[in-house]
Amino acid sequence: MSSEKVARSGSHSALRDFLENEAAGGILLMVAAALAMIVANSPLYDMYHHFLHELEGPTLSKKLGPMTPHLWINDGLMAIFFMLVGLEIKREFVDGRLNTWERRRLPVLAAAAGMAVPALFFMVIVKDSPELYNGWAIPAATDIAFAIGVLALLGPRAPASLKLFLVTVAIVDDMGAVAIIALVYTAEINGAALLASAVILGAMYTMNKAGVLKLWPYLIGAVLLWYAVLMSGVHATIAGVLAAMTIPIVRTPTSPDAEESPLHRLEHAIAPWSAFLIVPVFGFANAGVSLEGIGFNEIFAPLPLGIAAGLFFGKQLGIFASVWIAVKIGFAGRLGGASWLQVYGVSMLCGIGFTMSLFIGALAFPGNELLIEEAKIGVLGGSFLSAIVGYCILRFAPQEKELEAPENPETDQLKATT
Repeated sequence: MSSEKVARSGSHSALRDFLENEAAGGILLMVAAALAMIVANSPLYDMYHHFLHELEGPTLSKKLGPMTPHLWINDGLMAIFFMLVGLEIKREFVDGRLNTWERRRLPVLAAAAGMAVPALFFMVIVKDSPELYNGWAIPAATDIAFAIGVLALLGPRAPASLKLFLVTVAIVDDMGAVAIIALVYTAEINGAALLASAVILGAMYTMNKAGVLKLWPYLIGAVLLWYAVLMSGVHATIAGVLAAMTIPIVRTPTSPDAEESPLHRLEHAIAPWSAFLIVPVFGFANAGVSLEGIGFNEIFAPLPLGIAAGLFFGKQLGIFASVWIAVKIGFAGRLGGASWLQVYGVSMLCGIGFTMSLFIGALAFPGNELLIEEAKIGVLGGSFLSAIVGYCILRFAPQEKELEAPENPETDQLKATT
């Protein structure tokens, strides 16, 4: 599709908007993380820590206790982020790049390998410390915003096929992370609250099947579902994903998306808030690590070393090897316009765990501030190392002429509009 046709269509591409928001938001996230590190290692640290962890609000859940700003961010604002994740997953599986098995198989394979191999690296390194085993999932996640932000810095040196591959792998990766949070990091269950969650979710599903296209009933249901899930003992952010799955979508096979589609409208409404406010605020609230008194012994302790090695070595090995093998045996086609060195570079960028990894780290060791801080060191080290090396590989990799690739309307449109 030519750029003129896209302009005349009057319709916004969910993919293009997603990439633009994530790229700018990823750069903002880098700034927020750097600012958090500066504040945490300055005379402002006490103020930073007091504001996040010691200012108390109402008690919504006996398990969580009084709501601090840190809890509001991690259990409240991040529920909106997870709703956006759920909307993206549903759109891609129903009406996007993952709507057929042929399109799903390579990113699903790469994401699965990109979660399993980092977890294996982690477990090998911490094998003599059973108290750390619960952190196995920390290096398994990929941060879409941060990784797309790094790609944005490369401009046209990053082929469109690489951007699409990174986004689809990260979306499948998010599905795995959501499942892990729901199944692994849920300790005690409140049966009555869980039943209430099921009733609310069932009502939202019934509205969908009844053809209700107005958004406000679903948004009310989402707030009620969030509170019920918070009370149930399951992490409250899961409510965002579950609510997203009930939002109706209007399929648009001949255009990027439709204004009459509730899912597309909500996704467009949430995406800027997520990219430019929620994720940077989360990064600022969670990336601040005081380096006072931290030496090589602390940096190379089993927990931070296992996380950093999982992100840096495990991600690149799992994803690149799975893609290379899949292409060689004919399971999937090679990425159009991308050399193997560029595929390796983007596999390296998948080692940027940041948002999801920091989030899982806090869930893995609840109440243990020392281990949470050590996990942050590993996440920051592995993520920044992956970002720097991945950027350098892609920056200096020779450009390759466009290769033959299966026709993909999303790819064609992305090329026409970027």
